[in-house]
Amino acid sequence: MTRQGRGVGELLRDWRRTRGKSQLDLSIEAGVSARHLSFVETGRSRPSSELILRLAEQLDMPLGERNTVLLAGGYAPAYPSRQLNDPELAPLRAAVRQIIDGHSPYPALLVDQHWQLVEANSAVALFTTGADPHLLNPPINVLRLSLHPDGMAPRIRNLPEWRAHLLKRLHQQAVTTNDPSLYELHQELRGYPGGNDVAAPISDDAVSRVVIPLRYHHGDQVLSFVSTTTLFGTPLDVTVSGLAVEAFFPADPATTATLRTLAEPTAELG
Repeated sequence: MTRQGRGVGELLRDWRRTRGKSQLDLSIEAGVSARHLSFVETGRSRPSSELILRLAEQLDMPLGERNTVLLAGGYAPAYPSRQLNDPELAPLRAAVRQIIDGHSPYPALLVDQHWQLVEANSAVALFTTGADPHLLNPPINVLRLSLHPDGMAPRIRNLPEWRAHLLKRLHQQAVTTNDPSLYELHQELRGYPGGNDVAAPISDDAVSRVVIPLRYHHGDQVLSFVSTTTLFGTPLDVTVSGLAVEAFFPADPATTATLRTLAEPTAELG
């Protein structure tokens, strides 16, 4: 049995239902009889660790949840969960540092599965300047920082549009991972002012017809960004599987020029 007293069969059944699959669908995909799958879900048959991992793969379960189901079945976890400062992850941290530093003078940051800030380049200060200090105390949640009225929100020109985009993305992630912490974060962010969960674009320029930009006030100028997300391919570690690099690119020449100017070292007097 696992937390909340759920056994391996019940956990697998819950994930199957979360993914909207029938027993027949899953049994065909996993190469097991529907009768045997039914016995596993009802607790009449104890699945092997190999079968658990095969079912988990077909259900696209997060690595941490695969470990949970293995433990419920009486088996050891299959995937390690290291701290980010673990020496074995040093090459990964170095690679990430190279990516985000190499992205300068444009903002880039590394976040974990709960949107907590792990690494950032110096250009991210553009977004954090002016935020209330309580939002910048570690661990910094970048979604909370973005939408909180004491954070970036007052300077986001298209806040209803950007807010709707972030809430939709967070909800999709919560559904995919079935993570209670993400559902709680989504509920919290929905309570912040700034518009509805669904908002129409406030502009009809070329960029807005392709992606949702972030339009951000910097002094008397509005900077325009498009963002990309980079995940680690084929992760075998629980922690690594939840990491993502969020990179922002200028969406117009004026933003490009401003960011490059801001990155120039201050000329010495004399």
